[in-house]
This record gives sequence, structure tokens and C-alpha cells, in this order.
Amino acid sequence: MTGRQLEQYRRQAKRTQQQAARDLGVSQTYLSLLENGKRPVNEGLETKAVRSFGLLPTELAAKLTHASVRPVSDDQLAADLAALGYEGFSHLRPSRSKNPADVLLSALNCSKRDARLVEALPWVVLEFPNMPWARMMRTAKAYDLQNRLGFVTNVARRVAELRGDMDTAQRLKRHELELEHSLLVREETLCNETMTNSERKWLAVNRSDEAQRWHLLTDLSPKFLSYYE
Repeated sequence: MTGRQLEQYRRQAKRTQQQAARDLGVSQTYLSLLENGKRPVNEGLETKAVRSFGLLPTELAAKLTHASVRPVSDDQLAADLAALGYEGFSHLRPSRSKNPADVLLSALNCSKRDARLVEALPWVVLEFPNMPWARMMRTAKAYDLQNRLGFVTNVARRVAELRGDMDTAQRLKRHELELEHSLLVREETLCNETMTNSERKWLAVNRSDEAQRWHLLTDLSPKFLSYYE
């Protein structure tokens, strides 16, 4: 977040510099320096600004670095999803807000996830379709996550269609097609690499056409998601 953006968000929230400075925990003089680009807006202030001005978490800078997409624990991921507003984990204490792109890739970059967490991932795509897709797809390819990301995007797109949200569905379809260009031939699971051989054989026969197209052994489908309506 730049100083100019910080000023823009403050004005949109109809806050004076004095009011905003108090909310952000800085002096009015320091806020003026920030807005004029004479001081950098650090991560802590960025997070406070998103919360104070009621901004979407997509306004946070997406890091998409090795550190930001490394696998996190299921507990941490649940807290990250709670911070994004996912109702399935609303009872949990949320973590510090992160850009949804970082949350999504760190979720996919794992060999084993609880099924409830996997079910939440299409919601992230559906709720925040304006994530930085170009950077996110480059990072996904660097970690061989394009099949998983592509399928999750496919599920989110089908949920959007069921809801009648065709604008979002068309946007996600474009990203889905871009990811399909780099489709990996190898078969894998959707964060469930510890499944038994019998489970793998059953899914190979009974998975959806979409899962087969993305070379994933999974039964994830819009009809099983609590938020598809």
C-alpha cells in the first residue's frame, strides 16, 4: 500500500488526518509523511488501515514469496480463513489479515489438509475474484500447484454459475483457461496424498469429469459445499 493509496482510503472513509492518525496509532505529522510518500507504509500499518477503513483484504500487498506460500498448519489456515470472513470458521479467533492469494497458495501447497479446509478454498476464489492472478499463477507454476489451483478455480466458477453470478463466472473461466495451458500430466490429490490405494482406485473411476481433466483424485463438487446456493 502506497502513501497515496492510504490517503485515498482515508478520504473515502471520510476521516480527517487527525481521526485517522488516532485510529492507526500514529501522530498526525507521521500520517502526513506517510501520505506524502516520505515514509513507507509498513505491514503493521497496512493491516490497521484495512481494518480501520473497512477495506477488503485484497488491498493488502500479496507477497507470494517462498515464505508466504510455505505450508502452514491446519489450525493456522483455519485462522487465516476466519480472518477472510469464512463463516465455517467464524467461531475461531482470526489471525492477522493476509491477502487471499497468499492464503490460497499456502493452503494448496500441502500434502494433507482437513477436508473442511479444502472445501473452503473455492470460497476464497469466489469471494475474492480480483486477486493478483498473473502473479498468483506464476507462483503456482513455480511450486507445481497449477492443477490444484485450476481445479479449485473450476469449482468456484461452477458455484458462481449456480448462483447466477455470470460476471464472476466469466472472469474465473478466463483464469481457468490460462491455468489449463500449463496443466501437469501427473496425477495427484487435492491435498490428500495419504489416501489409501483403494481410495485412489475408487476416485480414479468415480471422480467428476472436471477432476479428471485437472488430473486430480478428489470428489470435491459444488453440490457438497455449504455456500453453493
